[in-house]
Amino acid sequence: MTFNSEVIRFIEENGESFENELLQEAATVREKINTILEVGNIDLINNAHKLVGYTMESKLEELQQFAKGEGIAWATHSLTLSFKLEWVQAIRRTVWTFVQRFIDENKMEIDFFQLERQINSSLDQFLNAFFISYSAYKDELLKAQRQLVENLSVPIIPITSTVCILPVIGSIDYFRSKVMEEKVLMEVGRLHTETLIMDLSGIAVMEAEVIDQLKKIIDGVALMGCTTAISGLRPDVVRSMVRFGVEFDKDTQMVGTLQQALSIYFKN
Repeated sequence: MTFNSEVIRFIEENGESFENELLQEAATVREKINTILEVGNIDLINNAHKLVGYTMESKLEELQQFAKGEGIAWATHSLTLSFKLEWVQAIRRTVWTFVQRFIDENKMEIDFFQLERQINSSLDQFLNAFFISYSAYKDELLKAQRQLVENLSVPIIPITSTVCILPVIGSIDYFRSKVMEEKVLMEVGRLHTETLIMDLSGIAVMEAEVIDQLKKIIDGVALMGCTTAISGLRPDVVRSMVRFGVEFDKDTQMVGTLQQALSIYFKN
């Protein structure tokens, strides 16, 4: 049996002592163990034994896969990264404590520097793979959430085979107006829309660059053979348009309310 295997057996035989010392080393995490188990179904104690086994036996492939799975689990449940870092560092210190005890009890001589490189390098690789996995999963999650927000922020609603409504609600910044341009042009083309009713009754303030972007959307759909009707302009928005000298295309219709716009186009 190799030295590392003997150390693993020593830790297993003294499992309760190992766990107690580990919990003493990780004071902050100790209070969160049950919460982490309930929230993310993550058993920190069992995972600590698994990490020690992979580390001592230099099972780097298994270590990498374990780290990736842990990264995804922690990212999925938005668990605090500082807890994970404290926990792994506590494992590192506890492992070295038990390595020293094993050496003292057995009066062994070992190549300490080689052992230090192997253990610490393995734990560092685990942390590195964990953080990369955590970050990559979070990035994908944010990307998916942003895509969802983008889709929800431009809800084009077909009401007939040729007429659609675009209700614009909430604040509009330059980024959202660019998203609107892309989505509106795509949907107008896909749905073969002939008339787009753009209802702005949910907009209280509109900056100059956003108004300019709005004009670009109207001009863009016009090039696709679609006319635009704007409904629900609030007085503050109208004053901004007058102040900025905004003029819409002659084919753009201005309607007081969405109900009036619907009555016009349903009659047609």
